Amino acid sequence: MPTPAGYLALAHAEKDGSVLQRLAQCPYPFVWQALAANPHTPSVALMGLVKARDSVWNDNRLLRLLAEHPGSDRIVLRAVLDAVAAKLDEGERPYSAVLALAARLELEADDLKRLGTRRGASARLRRLLARRLDSRV
Repeated sequence: MPTPAGYLALAHAEKDGSVLQRLAQCPYPFVWQALAANPHTPSVALMGLVKARDSVWNDNRLLRLLAEHPGSDRIVLRAVLDAVAAKLDEGERPYSAVLALAARLELEADDLKRLGTRRGASARLRRLLARRLDSRV
């Protein structure tokens, strides 16, 4: 049975998608974040991580990493967008995830603009979001 450090090392270095998918079931948020940063993690494992919850800080970081992941397809990104919208509605501030999503061309600009209307969105976030959307190619 691997230790938490062993799980973390695997999550960082592993390239086998099936192993990475099994690691996504691990209960450690630092492993989830390592998986979300590993470019070899398959989208099915990323999708499973969208609903993983630990603490506000860890959850928001995980959502940002998922939004930035090169293997996040439209389905994963849409799930991240929905999770970020729910967090904003709860008054949380997953701002880095919002801005990471705004850089993803797989998502419609109108859907992203609506994030700025949520309860937790600040005026600064709305400005940064508008700027990021304006700079999309």
